Amino acid sequence: MLLGVVSDTHGYLHPRVAEILHEVDHILHAGDIGKGGIIEQLALIAPVTAVRGNNDREPPEALYPEEVNLELGSCRFHLTHQVKVPRDADSPAMKAFRETGAQVIVSGHSHIAVQRQVGDILFFNPGAAGKRRFNVVPSVGLLQLVDGQVQGTIVPL
Repeated sequence: MLLGVVSDTHGYLHPRVAEILHEVDHILHAGDIGKGGIIEQLALIAPVTAVRGNNDREPPEALYPEEVNLELGSCRFHLTHQVKVPRDADSPAMKAFRETGAQVIVSGHSHIAVQRQVGDILFFNPGAAGKRRFNVVPSVGLLQLVDGQVQGTIVPL
């Protein structure tokens, strides 16, 4: 199974997103969706699971949940907008992430792409798929799921 991971579109979907995600089975949007029918555009590519971000303050974007736990391709995910990645597996902050039961924590918010294994949990932030901000190159992520294992890739836009 191949997942597309998008975040921080802020009402603008980079033109290359559809090209990059055209073969995915499911799309995760980690918040700060913005106006402009972003989820509807992504849903033309594949089914979408989305959460709201700190800038999604009005309907319909504000109606999305703050976090979602889901299972796709025999892998458990926790999808939320803002996460501070713990430094190591012994960090007290890991307790809350372990309690989600997730193998992968997907987030956004920082606009900075991150893929970091901390103990038995992969933290994955695809970066921002909207307009370039903060001198950060826009990007999306791909998560390949095979036999319960996850391989992530960050794709610059």
